[in-house]
Amino acid sequence: MDSLVQLEQNLQQLLAQYQELQEEMRLLKEENIRQREEILQSHAELQLLKKDYKRLQTAHALIMTEGSNEEDRQKAKQRLTSLISQIDKALDVLKQ
Repeated sequence: MDSLVQLEQNLQQLLAQYQELQEEMRLLKEENIRQREEILQSHAELQLLKKDYKRLQTAHALIMTEGSNEEDRQKAKQRLTSLISQIDKALDVLKQ
């Protein structure tokens, strides 16, 4: 009889552990889904930033033409430098 009681206790413990593991697995799956969504969102943001960066490079090249006066070129260059710096910082954040 004692072995039957012991077997029943062991079975109850196993069932309790199984339920805990099922709950843990459910939580991990939810976390996995959230992280995948974050990665997809970060990837989309990165793609947009890359496009913006290319546009800024093009704008920079256009501004540096000889038809612009020096003051306009300096202002544009400072603005572009600032924008590029902001994009670089955003890219660094997304890479983390």
